[in-house]
Amino acid sequence: MSVKQAFDLGGRKAIVTGGSRGLGLQIAEALGEMGAEVLLAARKQDELDAAVAHLAKTGVKAHALAADLGRPEAVQAFADAALARLGHCDILVNNAGATWGAPAAEHPLEAWQKLVNLNLTGVFLLTQEIGRRSMIPRRYGRILIVASIAGLRGNPPGTNHTIAYNTTKGGLVNFTRALAGEWGEHGITVNALAPGFFPSKMTRATLAAIEDRVKERTPLHRLGDDEDLKGAAVLFCSDAGKHITGQILAVDGGVTAV
Repeated sequence: MSVKQAFDLGGRKAIVTGGSRGLGLQIAEALGEMGAEVLLAARKQDELDAAVAHLAKTGVKAHALAADLGRPEAVQAFADAALARLGHCDILVNNAGATWGAPAAEHPLEAWQKLVNLNLTGVFLLTQEIGRRSMIPRRYGRILIVASIAGLRGNPPGTNHTIAYNTTKGGLVNFTRALAGEWGEHGITVNALAPGFFPSKMTRATLAAIEDRVKERTPLHRLGDDEDLKGAAVLFCSDAGKHITGQILAVDGGVTAV
């Protein structure tokens, strides 16, 4: 197999949650460019429609299904509809997530539960459905979790107050490792990306206050951009990464290296 063939995703079918914008759309662009058929999930139909139109202009075959994956009762219905649309799923990208800023002593329980439901429980339930119904029977799968460097460490004093976000992303890090150990025998790899700061709707408020400080403390002195996750995502989702599983790759400009 040539290197080009190893990275080729022609004929593969992918589900990308949180795929209507930001990091999810960036990953969907990469998978589609390499030949995958992509199904996007997000809560807002208008944003999904815009994302599908954007992908179509680049020649990517894309579909969209609106779903709130933070509601456990919605996950099975989404999996039913997604598998009915695609036939099967080769690649599952769990990117949907949310954050909440509040000091730990004042953090609302409702907000804590919202993040646990979407960032952690929703990932488990959807992965369970797609794995059990499509990947395990076919003995093939690529599962990519979008975690965060916030799941690898705490926040320095005087910066973010995001204890629920850090906790749920940390949970995803070990979810990745544990599932990789369990599902490897089925020909399924499970890996995670841990992005640093990327400009997005979710990070806009935080970056407005600390962007200069973040760049100063980042060895590459820059934020992530619209291309920076693509190569790593394709590696983990293709046969080029067939012997890589249970790994968490920080894509952060070197922040966690120093």
